[in-house]
Amino acid sequence: MLGKTAGGLFWMARLLERSENTARMIETGQRIALTRAGSGADDWMSVLQAGAMSQGYVEKHGEVTADLAIDWMLRDPDNPASVLSVVGQARQNARLVRTALTHEAWEAVNSCWMMLQDAMARKVRDRDLPKVLALVRERSALVRGAIHGTMLRNEIYDFVRIGTFIERADNTARILDVKYYVLLPSAAAVGSRLDNVQWDTILRSVSAEGGYRMAIGPDVTPRGIAQFLILDKCMPRSLNFCCGKLRDNLRYLASDYDLRLPCHQVVDTMCRRFLSHDINAIFDYGLHEYVQEVLQNLSALSNQIEIDYRFYG
Repeated sequence: MLGKTAGGLFWMARLLERSENTARMIETGQRIALTRAGSGADDWMSVLQAGAMSQGYVEKHGEVTADLAIDWMLRDPDNPASVLSVVGQARQNARLVRTALTHEAWEAVNSCWMMLQDAMARKVRDRDLPKVLALVRERSALVRGAIHGTMLRNEIYDFVRIGTFIERADNTARILDVKYYVLLPSAAAVGSRLDNVQWDTILRSVSAEGGYRMAIGPDVTPRGIAQFLILDKCMPRSLNFCCGKLRDNLRYLASDYDLRLPCHQVVDTMCRRFLSHDINAIFDYGLHEYVQEVLQNLSALSNQIEIDYRFYG
């Protein structure tokens, strides 16, 4: 496969996953802000920082408000990471690799773009925001369903999956980091009912409350949630699950091409390094520090994949 085609598939998948994840981040910020008396600018700045969108926002708006932060993350054309921007970029990548996609997969991506463009043609009102965020998640899921249900399990599918799970792991780590940032101004709240409500919000933001209760039990605790989102092998948004899928799909590529590249060593090392500890060791080390190292390693893996498979060559 041509490197540019592989890169187009990889980034199409990453960007579509990012659109859903940004919608989930907005919902997380909104829910957490509602649990904190007097919350506002600090909460939304933490969400912007976790989503790596704070610098551009401050340069354009300066003062942080919920209204402006949500619009910036959702549809602002000056934000290349907004939901509407990344879906547009995903569609462009899909158009460039259209011959590698099934008709159903292309139509799902194209329909996603058209529907979201229409839904976000103007600023989204507060009462319409839940419906728009649900639409983002729904259209992303439909694209995944079309890809999963119609495409051959070959190198094309592998690059799509690799892009999806790098982005998903990145997002799970960032959502955990939102909780860390939100608690900074009020460390005394740790362990309180408010603290537990906020952790439960994190669980809901990745649609994992039902799975958590099946796997862990009815008691929602910070350690239990962190364990579930980091180490659980069955939860499809956990770091462990995502790393396992990355390793599997990269191994399939190595087998298909009969060639092991540096990225294969990078993913093996990353899985061993971050998933060989229990949750107590992670908390002792520092959740924020752990998350930041995960994010750095995911970025390094992405860069190495681009180099090894010559996305821009």
